[in-house]
Amino acid sequence: MVACGIQNYKENMTAGLAKTEIVGGKMSFRKTTLSSSIALVVAGMSSTSLSQDELEEIVVEGIRGSLKRSMDIKRDSMGVVDAITAEDIGKFPDTNLAEALQRITGVSIARERGEGSSITVRGFGPEYNLVTFNGRQLPTHNRDSRSFDFGNIAAEGISGVQVYKTGRADVPTGGIGSLVNISTTRPLDAPGETATFTIKAKNDPSAGRGNAITPEASGIFTKTFAEDTVGIALTTSYSERENGVNSYNTSGWFTNRASVTTGSNAPDNVQQINRPSTDSDIWMSTPRAANYTLREYASTRLNGQLTLQWAPIETVDATLDYTYSEFELSQVYNSFGGWFNHNANTVNSTWETFGSHASPMIYAEVSPPSDNAMALGSDGNKNENNSVGLNVAWQARDNLRFVLDYHDSSAEKGALDPLVGTSTNLNISSYNRVLTQVDYRSELPVITIGMDSGRDPDGDGPLTAPARPLYASDMKVSGSVIGNEIARMDIEQTRFKGTFELSDVTSIDFGIESTAVENQGNLSNVQLDTWGGVGDLGQLDDILVRASMSDQFDQIDGSDNTARTTDFFVADADDIKAVARQIYVNEGLNYGENIGDCGDGYCPSTDWDIDRFTEETTESAYIQVNHSTELMIPQYGTFPLNIQAGIRHEQTDVLSTALAPIVTEVYTVGANEVYYKEGEQQRYPFTGAYDKTLPSLDMDITIQGDFVMRLSASKTITRPGWGSIRGGIVKSGVNYPIDTPIGARAVGGNPGLQPMLSTNLDLSTEWYYDDASYVSLTYFQKDVEDFIGTSFRYEELFGGVPDLEQSDVYKAVEAELNAEGTNTGPVSITSRILEDYNIEGTVAYQNAGAAVYTENGETRLRGVAGQGAPISWQIQSDSNQEDAKVDGIELNIQHNFGDTGFGMIVNATLVNANVAYDNNVDVNEVSQFVLNGLSDSANLVAFYDKDKLEARIAYNWRDGFLNGIGQEQGTNQNPTNVRSYGQIDLSANYKYSDNITIFFAGINVGESTYRVYGREIHQVLQMGQTGARYDFGMTYKF
Repeated sequence: MVACGIQNYKENMTAGLAKTEIVGGKMSFRKTTLSSSIALVVAGMSSTSLSQDELEEIVVEGIRGSLKRSMDIKRDSMGVVDAITAEDIGKFPDTNLAEALQRITGVSIARERGEGSSITVRGFGPEYNLVTFNGRQLPTHNRDSRSFDFGNIAAEGISGVQVYKTGRADVPTGGIGSLVNISTTRPLDAPGETATFTIKAKNDPSAGRGNAITPEASGIFTKTFAEDTVGIALTTSYSERENGVNSYNTSGWFTNRASVTTGSNAPDNVQQINRPSTDSDIWMSTPRAANYTLREYASTRLNGQLTLQWAPIETVDATLDYTYSEFELSQVYNSFGGWFNHNANTVNSTWETFGSHASPMIYAEVSPPSDNAMALGSDGNKNENNSVGLNVAWQARDNLRFVLDYHDSSAEKGALDPLVGTSTNLNISSYNRVLTQVDYRSELPVITIGMDSGRDPDGDGPLTAPARPLYASDMKVSGSVIGNEIARMDIEQTRFKGTFELSDVTSIDFGIESTAVENQGNLSNVQLDTWGGVGDLGQLDDILVRASMSDQFDQIDGSDNTARTTDFFVADADDIKAVARQIYVNEGLNYGENIGDCGDGYCPSTDWDIDRFTEETTESAYIQVNHSTELMIPQYGTFPLNIQAGIRHEQTDVLSTALAPIVTEVYTVGANEVYYKEGEQQRYPFTGAYDKTLPSLDMDITIQGDFVMRLSASKTITRPGWGSIRGGIVKSGVNYPIDTPIGARAVGGNPGLQPMLSTNLDLSTEWYYDDASYVSLTYFQKDVEDFIGTSFRYEELFGGVPDLEQSDVYKAVEAELNAEGTNTGPVSITSRILEDYNIEGTVAYQNAGAAVYTENGETRLRGVAGQGAPISWQIQSDSNQEDAKVDGIELNIQHNFGDTGFGMIVNATLVNANVAYDNNVDVNEVSQFVLNGLSDSANLVAFYDKDKLEARIAYNWRDGFLNGIGQEQGTNQNPTNVRSYGQIDLSANYKYSDNITIFFAGINVGESTYRVYGREIHQVLQMGQTGARYDFGMTYKF
């Protein structure tokens, strides 16, 4: 009978790799495929190595060998576990860890710049999956999120990745989707000396003005000494990449019932073709803005790990390791487009209705000359990770083992250049845009910008039809926003565990853990609201260069539409800043409070607007019983049965503080936007606490040696994101359209949140019908309590901020327009005020008072204390809301076609949940409870591995999914959806000699594009292309 067939995720796992077999009532040890072939992979999770008499030679056999080891891990594990192992020392199946993980059943990924960055498992997004590194909890540098960015870790130094989909008492908590463990090389697990070196050239045609071909190099060295009792392992990798991302963007959509004919909705007249009837209940949505953006990125990634091991006596071994990673990302971008003020002289639109929603196929506004804005920027971020760990394992007695593990790890993110900041938005504008149109009938929305042709480049003239090109002499320096951010997380974790073998078939695992996490996030913005422009025409002539987007978006239908506006201007960001600074000096303009560390408004500030700090401490203890026996089924026989039952208890305390600014004033920026001015800062401390008891049970039975049936039941938790439990309340965003139905927005944290608690059930059947072939079918169900969702409430904040819409002048002019029958909303009211406030005899002039003032050449309307009620803020925060049920099916087929070298993998995951976004709910009144990231997924992989040649082609597909509720601007409850996405990758390598292997890889060779949208597929938020990229390289094995 097979007994103790349990692969534990724990520090002493390696020593337990030998499975036990009872023969005639006595125990005898036998080596399994797992114990002999995956010791290197498992070593990364283990704190101790096999003794030399137990360790057999590790045979690595490329794709087939990797798949076989992954299959062995799945078969021999307790619970539902999937894994990916290295095909050779320093050779991981994919160029990126996330892209490798997407091959696993139930795992989908999200991409940044065309490269895998985060994972979703069984419909649960990145924040619901815990990532560990050699069994240790990893810090992140996302400030508000616990999600881990796999782009920071090079695949070359990884020996394996294991995905634990079911809960266990002896593993860290935090992932109701999964626990993902990343394993690295341990020298004593592979005695002797090994060295490999890889060089690679990466070709990314999307790089544009950058270098399409960039280098990458990596190396691994391991060596043991002193009769294999001392070992050292060193892994390093360095890579550069330059690439481009082209996208169409809309900041948001306004949604109203068709009965609404003013404000942000389209009017009801003959110029609105196929507009839904005002008598209907149809929802209509109109765009806030539209622009094209070209981004060019340059990144470098440096990884290194040093591992020292010492086994002074047979019963003790110690491991000391240091891991470092650094990722630098810089960008240069340009964008242009136009915004819709929804108060245009003429609105022309063509509509189509899809169910209960109508979307514009064409939306156009003709208006008096307004800003034709072009944005540009140059900035960068640096991510840095450090981890020092010590592990000591002691075999106290033949049946008693102890392990002590400690690590101190940190992750930090900040500006690549402290004089530039983490985000730069510089704007230049002409003020002769009279037509803004978007055609949504093609895959790429077609933007048409029309210029007022009645003005020469050198002078002003009467308004006529839009018919002339844009000139450099039209452009002036406009508004700007310089952002700065730091994010830092420190984790100090101590774990003490043990295993006591009560008998040959029963053992007990036990342990205590202490984890202290400190998470800090600081933000600042230096914003100049000179959106009306500063300086004189012609001051930018010498630094602007005309450019065209006519050859961009070549992978998206609609890019060849001749109506598309393609001309824009580019310039060096430093040159724009230099001209702007000189304008402020020449004209004696005042930066006010908008000053960065350099003393003006064109550099970042470390006088933080927001300073958040959260401390989370968790104490835990667990006990787990492992037992192997036989199950007698009459008339069928006796079958090996393994049982693992455990319970874990955790106590968590949270302290969150935030230093956040108080809003002191609200005023208009132009006639269509409002800005909320901030004053002194105030600190907000909050506390929270919770404790959870988490039981788990795993059982598996082996039938006729080939069939394995599993049952797993457990309770698991996911802790709230750092943004959810932060202290303080701050205003949300920078500027808002004055005609938004929501008004002023603020966001706040809730450190008293409980973690999401999931009760899990997994039923799995697996048939291992050949040496490296199997079929598995798994049903999973998760009943989630205290699901964290977004809630909204309205209340006064910051001691009562005067509301400009309650000012005497606003109410008087509103009454005037109502009497005229020309009131079309807030924009029409503010426009009248700003036009008439200095004309004697007008209503605006008579009531302006302190509400209208001029600063830096901008005339503004503001709220006045004592005039009407203060602003009622919409406050967004997270709360524990309804329960949710998620279930699904995972199917995986891995088949090798005999000794032909050919093989295939086919897998699919179907996920269902009783929470989904309801498009028919009133967007202005009801907060919805949803699960972001829920989607089906599938993989199809074909490979060849024989003699000296290996090749693989893989297709990965992910169905469309909800990415969240809320858009940057527009109606706050509108959804953000991502269209289904499929990608083809391929790779091949040829073993030229025993030492040299040459390889090739292609990523996204089909040049798939992505689309993000709102309530309906035509309500585009983002449409973009990243293109294909290719790798060529060579590995030398010493």
